[in-house]
Amino acid sequence: MGAALQRAWLRRGALAWLLWPLSLLFALLAALRRGAFRAGLLRAEHVGVPVVIIGNVIAGGSGKTPIVRAVTEHLKARGLRVGVVSRGYGRTGDDCREVRPDSQAREVGDEPLLIARSCGVPVFVARRRAEAARALLHEHPRTQLIVSDDGLQHYALARDLEICVFDDRGVGNGWLLPAGPLREPWPRPVDLVLRTPGAAVRPGFEVRRRLGAQAWRADGTRVALDSLRGREFCALAGIANPEVFFTMLREAGLAPARTIALPDHHDFAQPPDFPGELVCTEKDAVKLWRSRPDAWAVPLEVAIEDGFWRAFDRLVDAKL
Repeated sequence: MGAALQRAWLRRGALAWLLWPLSLLFALLAALRRGAFRAGLLRAEHVGVPVVIIGNVIAGGSGKTPIVRAVTEHLKARGLRVGVVSRGYGRTGDDCREVRPDSQAREVGDEPLLIARSCGVPVFVARRRAEAARALLHEHPRTQLIVSDDGLQHYALARDLEICVFDDRGVGNGWLLPAGPLREPWPRPVDLVLRTPGAAVRPGFEVRRRLGAQAWRADGTRVALDSLRGREFCALAGIANPEVFFTMLREAGLAPARTIALPDHHDFAQPPDFPGELVCTEKDAVKLWRSRPDAWAVPLEVAIEDGFWRAFDRLVDAKL
């Protein structure tokens, strides 16, 4: 996704107006598809257990994966048996398969692999999330609830609860693709909204992003994040908005000698050309560690206000 286009999506400038007629066609096609599901011409499959969708309405990442992890850990802490499904964006194939801790990111996707390793729950990927959910329940029949990483517009998987996530971009210029960032019109009915402090979206519960207190390497070596202060290192990030990660490092008192912003889901087929220490996100590390096991991975965590968890638990209890 070009930087010029992303900038255009933040306001209704010349490029956005030029693309606006195409957004009308996109709106028509999206409405026809939604209508086909509502009319039963296209079938939404319910897999037999409650399904929680965590997604967004804008193109590009909005920080959903840390929220998927937080929700999954919360449900586990309640004693529920949880599974996660995902498309596995960025992987080489589109088959249905289980994600195991020793899976390769290129086969299952970086985000599903990160979730499987950090949460310790069954994770399945498939082009069609309903297929992934069926496979998960077949292999893990005691699963009580499924969380879908993304998929708000994947209507073929029936859902019981929708959570829409916004980052500081909010809804951008408010127009649909390609004139704006919206995949579908907003506002639209969802059960819960999560937004960062800078997102001009109301109402919604606030989520704050932060770095974890420790960094670690592929061999399990851990150090306090503070210990990297004053050391010369290169920070790199292949996420939706790399500058967010770099800013968080600086706010934590770390001063990268160099920063490398890479496309989201970058595969690190070629190791970074930097002889010194590397610092990256966990999402990058699951791929980067193949060539640079010495790279320090720093987790991105979220703090969600208590009101969200109370509302979420009420909704989940009603479905269970």
